[in-house]
Amino acid sequence: MKTEKLRLLVALAAGGWTATAAVAAEKQPNVLWLVTDDQRYDSIRAFNRILDGREHSELGYVESPQVDKLAARGTTFINTYCHSPGCAPSRAAMHFGRYPWHSGIYEFEYHNSSAEHWKPPFPEQLVNLGYQTFHVGKLGVRLKKIDESGKWAKGYPVYQQSADFKGLHRDGLTAWGKDWFNSIDGKKLEKPIPNLEFLYTPEDGFTYLSLEVEKMFPKYAGRTQAATEKYEFLRHYNDKKGRHLDSGMILAGVSSRPAGKTRDGYYASILGQYLENQEKTFEAGSRTFRGPDPKKPVFAHVGFDFPHTPVLPPADYRAKFQSHTYQTPEVIGDELKTMPKQLRKQVNVGFSDHFSEEEKQTMIQDYFAFCAYGDSLVGQAADSFVEYSEKNGQEWMIVYVCGDHGWKLNDHGSVSKFSPWRIDTLNPVIVVSSDQEAFPAGKVVTDFTEFVDIAPTILAAAGADLEADQFSYLDGRDLGKVASGELSPRDYIVGESHAVTGPRAFIRTKDYCFSMQTRPSSKRGANLDWALQASYEELDSGLYHLPSDPKEVKNLAYDEEHREVAMKMKKKLMDIVLGDDRVEVNWGGPKALGTEVFRQTFASGSNDGKLKL
Repeated sequence: MKTEKLRLLVALAAGGWTATAAVAAEKQPNVLWLVTDDQRYDSIRAFNRILDGREHSELGYVESPQVDKLAARGTTFINTYCHSPGCAPSRAAMHFGRYPWHSGIYEFEYHNSSAEHWKPPFPEQLVNLGYQTFHVGKLGVRLKKIDESGKWAKGYPVYQQSADFKGLHRDGLTAWGKDWFNSIDGKKLEKPIPNLEFLYTPEDGFTYLSLEVEKMFPKYAGRTQAATEKYEFLRHYNDKKGRHLDSGMILAGVSSRPAGKTRDGYYASILGQYLENQEKTFEAGSRTFRGPDPKKPVFAHVGFDFPHTPVLPPADYRAKFQSHTYQTPEVIGDELKTMPKQLRKQVNVGFSDHFSEEEKQTMIQDYFAFCAYGDSLVGQAADSFVEYSEKNGQEWMIVYVCGDHGWKLNDHGSVSKFSPWRIDTLNPVIVVSSDQEAFPAGKVVTDFTEFVDIAPTILAAAGADLEADQFSYLDGRDLGKVASGELSPRDYIVGESHAVTGPRAFIRTKDYCFSMQTRPSSKRGANLDWALQASYEELDSGLYHLPSDPKEVKNLAYDEEHREVAMKMKKKLMDIVLGDDRVEVNWGGPKALGTEVFRQTFASGSNDGKLKL
């Protein structure tokens, strides 16, 4: 043990993180959980080296010194996949530690804590284990609590303190923001304006990116056009609807604020303020928070927004990446013709193959520039957290998740996410810990791991007995036991998402990815057995052979040579997502007052991790 402690002290000192106290294995570690948004795995050099044996993305230059440092000092779970390639369902799976078909959260639906199958998010369980919890940035968990009257539902506090991104938007601390507005300049509006985009700078105050607002308030006339030109916005557009000044995802441009003064910059600095103000209050915008009690363990979560749209890197990062030329992904052969209809639907929504070469270059340059800027903030957050922990003689653990899902940069002819391809769903995780016996420095785990593994990993580190009945609902595994080899490897990963594509599930092995439509519609509880009765053609199947087709463009689902593989994967997938205690809930729409639960169980225990093809 003394030798191991000495090795740890040397390793930490070499990386600039000094260990000031002996490591006591029985202590609960402080835990920092970092999640980025819409981040491709190939934006990280360390991942490119591990997966493809090259420094940069296949598309071109990337920069990630801070995450590379985490990988060198921790254990990388390189084959981690999300279950639902959309922000809200993906973050729900992480927070609840449950697959979508067990939580009943498949897309962006509001849900409540009153349904009979509900279990608490793991940050709440950490409080029961003695932790103090703090969140800053994007949460994405649309959980509500129904009041005693049953007539309304209010927000459910997942964390004890939350510096959420919407509040920071309203305070002008995020450079760009989006919110519902009931009044402007003190004038109450006849109807609220939903999802109104705006910029904020100290010089100009709020600049609303809305032609509707300009009509209502003539003094703002021309500001949307002026901002679009000044910050060089490239919005998503298609041939049918054309280009619009105030709608469409902002895929490229420059931030209205310098590095450190953007939304993500404030997230990192607010975490630092929290850690610096031990047992003291501090202000973040219009709200007041209290720093941690150093006698109790800390669980802090930073939900970064980068590189989610709007893709607006600070000017200095943008200029650096504009000097690089990228290989733009192309539609290959007849992939659009053979593509499953549900996936073609997503591609059509985000279609970008008609962009000019200059637009594609700009889109890719700014995306990777934004990732590089975010990387610096990941390092800032990690350094401040380790410094706090060591100053107080406490163990620590950092869990870094590269994106709640991935992002297409004209891959398959589209931008955005929502599809089960590798570029949308592969999201490696790094765990760095002062306990290097549990998570050794520089170790790479190639076993399949999943987002549902994050909750049990953090709970186990916090001292929870995962064998206890209260944790029996968790679907995931402790990554510490995966890293040590105590748990046998999974043969596959699974997922299901309903956003944009409609209900679709997928299963991925080392050699194949199979996906299929699971329901005729997203209406909860209706036609639960549809896929069991539907013909193979009606399932809109997709099958890709990964060794020969790593970009997943040639659909072999109806190829006779691959029929046996497709049938085995179809059966396994249906047994798991439809028959292993499937849950659907009528949540009651945006008010989230519904608690009606529908179940289907015909293959209990089928998710055993085994699939021989």
